[in-house]
Formats: sequence, structure tokens, C-alpha cells
Amino acid sequence: MAKVIVGMSGGVDSAVTAYLLKLAGFEVVGVTLRTWMSADGKESRCCEIDDARRAAYKIGIPYYALNCIMEFKNTVTDPFIEDYIKGITPNPCVICNRTVKWDKMIYTAGVMNAQYIATGHYANIVKLDNGRYTVGRAAYAGKDQTYMLYRLTQEQLSKTLMPLGNLSKEEVREIARKARIPVAEKADSQEICFVTDGNYAEYVETFAECDIPPEGNFVTEDGTVVGRHKGIIHYTVGQRRGLNIAMGYPVYVKEIRAESNEVVIGPEECLFSKEILVRDPNFLSIAGLSEGEKLRCKIRIRYHHAGQSGTIEKQGERIKVVFDEPVRAAAPGQSAVFYDENEYVIGGGIIDK
Repeated sequence: MAKVIVGMSGGVDSAVTAYLLKLAGFEVVGVTLRTWMSADGKESRCCEIDDARRAAYKIGIPYYALNCIMEFKNTVTDPFIEDYIKGITPNPCVICNRTVKWDKMIYTAGVMNAQYIATGHYANIVKLDNGRYTVGRAAYAGKDQTYMLYRLTQEQLSKTLMPLGNLSKEEVREIARKARIPVAEKADSQEICFVTDGNYAEYVETFAECDIPPEGNFVTEDGTVVGRHKGIIHYTVGQRRGLNIAMGYPVYVKEIRAESNEVVIGPEECLFSKEILVRDPNFLSIAGLSEGEKLRCKIRIRYHHAGQSGTIEKQGERIKVVFDEPVRAAAPGQSAVFYDENEYVIGGGIIDK
């Protein structure tokens, strides 16, 4: 009987993951990674230990809470703050998955002599004919989470189970109801786990250990000053709401220039780009691209983006992406994830410019 370590956040998805694996005959151990705690003692939505413990007790599996607070601070929250101060819109969940969650769970699996780890992500682990592992889109597109998983390593994927890839959210909740798991009706988290109210700028102001960029100028693309902004940490590419500036037509954030403390605004058409450059690429279904090699694929530039067709090409340390049609509001710091015709993840990277 194989042993599996299940990462339990306190939500219904990870609880049902543990339940299904136990039904399938695995020896299941539940763990919660305590990654963050607010000054008033509130847990993040990724580590609600009391709910996870109750679910594990109901399922009938051993359960442990593991402290990852320093790892999370060093690799996730500190870089998150630094990026916002640089005018970049970060994607902390992508980094956390590889460098905190998977690393810690695989280490724990080794300590406990477990063969696998498992999570409640809506995705499918696929081993291809070339021997490489990748993630395939979930059966229900509305819950697909492959975008957040493209930075995982081959070793991490080879040891991972994801039982929810072919289930809908309602099916998962119904399994939990029938099993009387106490978190069956618990609402999903809609925000980054450590920013519990969704106010990213306030989080940066509270926890930054350096000076916050001050007020500065709103400018048009030609550099004309058209107003004052309240600090670049309050803005991201594509933003329209909260600009509080009257131009006689709707305006959006096109670019954030941290070096000059300027926020560039313009009409919606200025948000569209035909090309982007991607840094720090990680490949799953293939080992990589040769210099100058091109590959047709579909590219998603944010979590809720449906994806657009285009071509990727290796240019030195970066990947150049050329879209068939211009893409709207590609934000530096977010991820560009590449998919093949089977909806398998080829790889991805961080949007640089």
C-alpha cells in the first residue's frame, strides 16, 4: 500500500483529495504548511489549521501542521513587496508552489517514507511518451489551475497526485457532503492567501522594510504630465478604476516607470501588445528550446486569460512571444504559460517587458 502526504489547506478541495486517496487504498497522512500569520494571529487561507485538522479527523487520517513561516517570508512575501515597489505585478502563488509547498511536502514525504504527495489542484499529471511529466488542463475549464503549476520540476511532478483533475467543484462538494466532511460548504478563497482583504498596497505599506515610493506624476505616452498619482504600489497594468483623473475619455494604466516614479496612462487601445519578452523560463513537456528555435502554441498571460495563439522563440536567456493577434494588458511580473494542442503545459516564464 503506497503512502501519500496530502497538503491540506483547510478547504474542501484538499479534504476531498485526502478522502478519495484513502478510498483508493493509499495510506494517507494530512499536513498543513503554516506559511503566514498576521499580527493578530489570523491564519492565511492556505493554512487554516483548525479546519484542516477537523477534516483529517473526520476522514480518519493522521495529521500534522508544519512551520514554513520563514521560508514563505524569504521566498514569497519579501519578493512580493520588492516587486510592487519596483512597479511590477507579481504572481506569488506560482513561486510558492515550487519553492515552498512542493519542496516542503516532498521533504516531509522523504522523512515519513511516503512515495507520493498530493494536492487539491484542478489539473492532471501527465507522463508523456518522451518520458517527461507535465500538467494537463482540468476537465472543467472554469476551475483549471495549470497556470499556477508551470514552474514545478520534473522530480516534483513525478511524485505528485492530483485526484480532482476530472471533477467539477460541485462534484467535489457533493463528495464532501456525503462523507460529512465539515468543510463541505466552505467558501473558496478569492485572493492571495496572505492578503486577506485584497488590499495589496496596504499590505506593502504595512510590511515593507524599506521606503515606499511617494506620490508622483501621471503621464501620457509622450511624457506629458496630466495629474498626480498616490504612489506606484497602488497601480497595475490595465487598471482603470481608482485613477481619479479626468481626460474626457476612459483611461487605463499602460506602464509603470519605477525609475522616474511615473504611471503612464492612455486609452484602452494602448494596452494591446503584439510581442512580449519572458524571463526565467521553465519547461515541462519539453526540455527546452534551442537558440532561435520557434514553436507554435497557445499562451495565457494571466490566470483567467483564455489564451491566444502565437509563436515562442528562444532569444538568449529569454523567450520572445509573438501573438497572432495583439493581447490586452500584459503585465510585467505576471506569468506567460505555453500550452500545446492537447492543452498540456509546454512551459512558461515571467513577463519581463
